Amino acid sequence: METGRNPASGPKKSPFTPKAIIHQRFAAKACYKVEEVQEVAQNGCPGLVIPQKGPCLYRCTLQLPDFSVVSETFKRKKDAEQSAAEKAIQKLGIQPKEDNLTVEQAWDELAGRLSYLFSIEFLPSIHPLSGHFRAALQRGGHLSGFIPVAAIAAFDAKINSLCKYINPEVESNHILVMSLIIEAAKRLANTLLFSEEKLSLQRLNPHPPEIIQSLLKNESSFPESISIEAVRIPSSAEKIVEPSILDASFGNYYLDAIAKELGVKDASKVLISRTIGKASSETRLYFCAPESITIGPSSELHMKLASSFREFNALATYLSGQEIYGDAILASVGYTWKSTDLSYEDLSLRAYYRILANMIPSGIYKLSREAILAAELPTTFTTRSNWRGSLPRDILCTFCRQHRLSEPVFSSDSFEPLPDLTGRKRLRDTASSGDEINEGGLAATATAAAQGGCTLVYRCTVKIYSKYQDLILLCSPKESYKKQTDAIHNAALKVLLWLDRFLDKVAMSVEEMTSSAKGLDVLIYPQQFVKEFSSCQFLPKYRWSTATLADSSLCSSYSYVQKNTLEDEVASVRISGEYSGTTPSNGSLVCVTYNIYLVTEREGIKEQLEGSKEFEFEIGSGATSPVLEAVVTQMSIDQFACFTMELPSKEIVLAVARDSTTVLSLLSSGTCTMKCEVTLLRVTVPLEDRMEQALFTPPLSKQRVEYALQHIRESCAASLVDFGCGSGSLLESLLAYQTSLEKIVGVDISQKALARAAKILHSKLNGNIEAKQLTNRIKSAILYEGSILTCDSRLCGYDIATCLEVIEHMEEHEACLFGDIVLSSFCPQILIVSTPNYEYNVILQNSSPQCQEEDPDEKSQQQSCKFRNHDHKFEWTRQQFCQWASELALRHNYDVEFSGVGGEPNKEPGFASQIAVFRRKDGSPANADFTEHFDVIWEWSSSSNSRS
Repeated sequence: METGRNPASGPKKSPFTPKAIIHQRFAAKACYKVEEVQEVAQNGCPGLVIPQKGPCLYRCTLQLPDFSVVSETFKRKKDAEQSAAEKAIQKLGIQPKEDNLTVEQAWDELAGRLSYLFSIEFLPSIHPLSGHFRAALQRGGHLSGFIPVAAIAAFDAKINSLCKYINPEVESNHILVMSLIIEAAKRLANTLLFSEEKLSLQRLNPHPPEIIQSLLKNESSFPESISIEAVRIPSSAEKIVEPSILDASFGNYYLDAIAKELGVKDASKVLISRTIGKASSETRLYFCAPESITIGPSSELHMKLASSFREFNALATYLSGQEIYGDAILASVGYTWKSTDLSYEDLSLRAYYRILANMIPSGIYKLSREAILAAELPTTFTTRSNWRGSLPRDILCTFCRQHRLSEPVFSSDSFEPLPDLTGRKRLRDTASSGDEINEGGLAATATAAAQGGCTLVYRCTVKIYSKYQDLILLCSPKESYKKQTDAIHNAALKVLLWLDRFLDKVAMSVEEMTSSAKGLDVLIYPQQFVKEFSSCQFLPKYRWSTATLADSSLCSSYSYVQKNTLEDEVASVRISGEYSGTTPSNGSLVCVTYNIYLVTEREGIKEQLEGSKEFEFEIGSGATSPVLEAVVTQMSIDQFACFTMELPSKEIVLAVARDSTTVLSLLSSGTCTMKCEVTLLRVTVPLEDRMEQALFTPPLSKQRVEYALQHIRESCAASLVDFGCGSGSLLESLLAYQTSLEKIVGVDISQKALARAAKILHSKLNGNIEAKQLTNRIKSAILYEGSILTCDSRLCGYDIATCLEVIEHMEEHEACLFGDIVLSSFCPQILIVSTPNYEYNVILQNSSPQCQEEDPDEKSQQQSCKFRNHDHKFEWTRQQFCQWASELALRHNYDVEFSGVGGEPNKEPGFASQIAVFRRKDGSPANADFTEHFDVIWEWSSSSNSRS
């Protein structure tokens, strides 16, 4: 007759809703804002809004003191509010209490749960613990039917939940859980037997023989002989981690096999850690219980540790987050929810070292790329299109889970930047795949800003809390970004870089931690931080970070510094194959095939460690081995190179070696080297502005605009036309400054670019009061679609014309034709033309021209300095540009003066962008008698707003 109620489903669900939990914690500080969401279609017209048919949907923004969250859309307002509260609870890492019970009621629930676990109903069920009960019935002799208390504590989540309610300290004290289970078992003395010697529980009334026989019959298909590979982690730093074999054959309780491997009598003396790595896996650490065990007062299980007998196991403690003494066995074996059979996987040395790697940010990134030897955690987040492997935000979340910290909290702030603040840090405009991360309830803000004509930028703050909600790290970057995802990923990357730095030197003093973090805009709370990472202090020999981060200026200078220090190492590399003329430069996305081998010169043995048929990385971002990058930058497409790399630590080599026995044998010979073979498959050249932003602050594009604005102000021009206006960057900038302009016009051949320009100018000109005050002189604006090589009488006689970084996209003869048309037919008072200075590419691309001294009169067919963009048809030297502009001015009665931006006029190789300013000598333009060829794409006037 079974006693106690049958709580098969565990304790009752929490009666508290997500909103109630938030109210208990924050009260009036929690602010809910519900808004109606209505899909709209603009149908190509900026001012036309068509409501979407269907019921109204609601979205809720929940603002808390440190961050905000946005719910999904729902048909009911209260559902949206509950969804927002639930998201906030997840971010805070709050675990709702299992039941609104008194402590005494929780004891009753715990006893009832134990009673159910030892019932006949539970025995055949599919539960991770039921397999242990069935295996215990097959144990021989006096151990038959005894279940180790450690197994109950490790494999039943509901038991743990109730124990946490009785005593919250069980979260960090595995032995305390066992103590509470034993105390609850005493309440069932008429049905359960507790053996202090065996540290196990047994059912007093044995299960009926027919039940046991049926279970044995069902499991008759179980293999008679099973050998499971595991890893033994010694407590002594002097001993090595080595493989181990477990015998889990039929009739042999696998915990007894582990006990035998650890050198103790039976499974009752084996303690079990939480899962290591993925929560869904059965990879755990198994270690010995202390020798001396006594049951003390107040339900405490005292295990006296004899320090002289057992050493503290720093590595096992680091992996599990629980204090472990003595040797430990790491194995992937156990019962799951999927079947009644024992689940197991061989766990090799390679798997063990990969688990260790996954505890470190750089290791997480390397594993996501499946390239431990070739990849590195990038030092910069450039564009999502060029980033390979797990994204910074995801890596940081994984790191926090691995170290049992709360999920990182990302708080994004949006604001409108000041357009004319001199010396302001540049705003990066990096590409995104489109799946924006909606953090902090910014969707509504961004929509309102777009309607009001504001250009928002974003900053992101990252907070990391301990599992007890103590703030241990705060990152508040000063940089602003045009995309919210860029702000989030860049902030996450700063945190990851510092964590990598710390784990590379875990014995940092508090002063070192604080100063090194400051350079990355990271604030450490030393007392709380050291408490969470105290076990790392014992791991100076297990260093996975292969690149020491010297200072906070990691981003742009990293590749250059590394290349300079590696010049001698790669100078002897032999590159075979014909030179194709296409080589990588800073910012290029390259794809290579590579293979890395462990080689012994004497025996001629060559063991492959790692390889990839297509491995992509961005030059200059620090995303790969510095040696590999330095070699690849010397190659052209389809060339092959073979070179030697520095042999990393044994732990890293074993993390990639599939045959650890062979690799260990080779490493022990002491004559090993590591060689890499690489073939360059393809090169995607960088965007021009990416290369320019790597060297110039503010970006070169902004400097060109500021140069043009200076001349516009000085000229007191009333009208301006921008030839090749693109997406309207210059025209947009004009609206942020006080000028004398009353009419602005843009011309471009791309409808797509003009559509973007129209959207931007529309929002600016019809925007808020502040924008109108800045642009109160502008009376009309027009965008034309057409080729700037075609005449149109409507553009004749403007005061000033601009053509910034456009002519290089034409053929050279077309650039000459453009100059003749503009100065002879359109006849502006002033024409400003800018184009790249080819001679400056040597700096932008961090390379040197070749063959120019051998044949200075003609272009080399094998240029090492490529054009700055893939669609440039030409790029002129200073002499070529001067000749073109001077001849053009002479033909059309203009004066011309030369200048530029980026670089210095009297220092080689001159300006990065060279500029010619043409000024008409006579006062009246030529008569224009030609037709109108351009199509009006968008038009705006101060009296009637816009039409399209």
